[in-house]
Amino acid sequence: EDGADLGAEEMVFGMAHRGRLNVLVNTFGKPYEVMLSEFEGTIYAANEEGDGDVKYHMGYYKDRITNSGKRVHLALSFNPSHLELVNPVVEGIVRAKQYYLGDTDRSRVVPILIHGDAAFAGQGIVQETLALSEMPYWRTGGTIHVIVNNQIGFTTMPKQGRFTQYPSDVAKMIEAPVFHVNGDDPEAVVHAARLAIAFRQ
Repeated sequence: EDGADLGAEEMVFGMAHRGRLNVLVNTFGKPYEVMLSEFEGTIYAANEEGDGDVKYHMGYYKDRITNSGKRVHLALSFNPSHLELVNPVVEGIVRAKQYYLGDTDRSRVVPILIHGDAAFAGQGIVQETLALSEMPYWRTGGTIHVIVNNQIGFTTMPKQGRFTQYPSDVAKMIEAPVFHVNGDDPEAVVHAARLAIAFRQ
């Protein structure tokens, strides 16, 4: 909502598995019957591509009309592999879209990456993607990272996966602003999201 009011026309999302079905249905509006049919294998013809992919890797896109009447194109990238590998893929998609749209100030297409806390701190590709974000030919104008602190990374407790207090401490390498918010306080979450998109734009 706020992003559209601030000039965003497209938002490209990337995320791993946990919470993906929730995002598909509740953020993107993917119909339940389509999602369930994909799990049952009844929606695809036998020779159609994509039939054999892991359902938690599936992507989706949809135009959404905001309360202020603006159209925003939302796209959830297919996850090409495991955990954070989608990060540079999303950044590349966004940079290409910005190039073809002539979006030289990098405000019309916004990348959003959703992470688990253990993966954000523990997967080296996160640090590589952050480092490349500061290089002139790779810049996308800023990425909004949402780190969901699950308190456990599959089987790894926080004290076994990082030495810092917060998983977001990795972002200090590029001096990115970090907003800590308790998910049990939805109004605080909304406020943090508004701060993030306003700062990014």
